[in-house]
Formats: sequence, C-alpha cells, structure tokens
Amino acid sequence: RDQPRSRGLGDVYKRQASGNTGLMLPLPVGDFQFIALDVETACGDSASICQIGIACVGFDDSILTWSTYVDPLMPFAPFNVDLHGIGPETVRGAGSFAQIWPQIWPLLSRHPMVQHSRFDEYAINAACKAQSLPRPRLTWHDSVTIARRAWPELKGNGGHGLANLKQVLNLDFHHHDAGEDARAAAMVVLRAQATTKDHRLFKPVQLSLPL
Repeated sequence: RDQPRSRGLGDVYKRQASGNTGLMLPLPVGDFQFIALDVETACGDSASICQIGIACVGFDDSILTWSTYVDPLMPFAPFNVDLHGIGPETVRGAGSFAQIWPQIWPLLSRHPMVQHSRFDEYAINAACKAQSLPRPRLTWHDSVTIARRAWPELKGNGGHGLANLKQVLNLDFHHHDAGEDARAAAMVVLRAQATTKDHRLFKPVQLSLPL
C-alpha cells in the first residue's frame, strides 16, 4: 500500500451518492484554498447536468471530494451514457438541478473555483437559465491554463486534457466521473504548483487568473 505523501497530497476523502436513494449527502464544511468542480451531462444540451462533483482543497493540500447525481429533466443520449455510464436508472429519485444548486451555491460562492476547460462554467450557467435560477457569480480559474504554464512541452505532444495529464503525471482517478474529474483538476493545480514552485500559478487571494 502506498504511503501518504507530504502536505496532504495523498490524503483524499470522498463523499459520493450511492445509487438512486434520492438523498443528497452532507456537503463539506469549512474554508478551503479552492474548490474544483466538474459536471457530467445527459446529452448534447449543456443544461442537461446529470452529475455534479466538487473537490475541496484544504490548506494542507488534502482533498475532500463530494458528488451527487442530478435528474436532468431531459432524455439521455446513448453517446453520453456510453461515456460516463450514467442513465435514467442511475438518476431515478435524484433531485433536479433547481433543487440541488441552491444547496451547494453558498459553499461555492465564497471560494475560488477551478474547472478543467470552460465547459463546466457554461453548463452551470445553462442549467441555471433553463431552470429559471439566477446566473451565479463565481470566480472561475481554468486548470488547463495552469497546466499549459506548468508543462508547455505538452502542447502538440498529447495536450493538456485530463486523459493525457493522467498518463503524463501518473494521476490516479476514474475519468468521466464528476467527483473524480473534479479531484483530478485539483491535483493538476497542486502538482503544477509543486513542480514549478511558483504559487503565482494560482493565488486564492488574487482572483485574476485569466480563463
């Protein structure tokens, strides 16, 4: 068994909904360096969120992940089901985005947010619009941008997507699960800071990193 690494980089705690219970597990509490977020969608409509995952990064670099299934209130496309394995039976009994988002918004709104590419931001905004919720004011940072700064040699050599970074950085996560992909984005940020020893890559107190 691997020994825990220093500064909490190997300490991961997970809270994940197990099946279609219809119950949302308790959210992480406290203050964090930043929170990474990922979503999975049911079809080509960006508003069709069927899973939300977050990874809360502590000030000791430990990572607490949380995820929940979401009823997208629209049909699933076979391509998406094949990609992430989530279908109508998986989300049966789950709350809608309109029911879940107001519960997690207070936690997210007071932390810097990380996404791997801007898809997650677009999906959240689209879901809010589709379900008549106010457009959220969140401070988004892109871990793709951070990865490009930390590992410029990957441009044209596999790129900076999570699938390639998983191989290059030897990251351990299950791709296309929202909680796991959120954790991966958080690990990319932490690994970039550790690799470059440059914490200007991401400054929670200076929310100006360009997307």
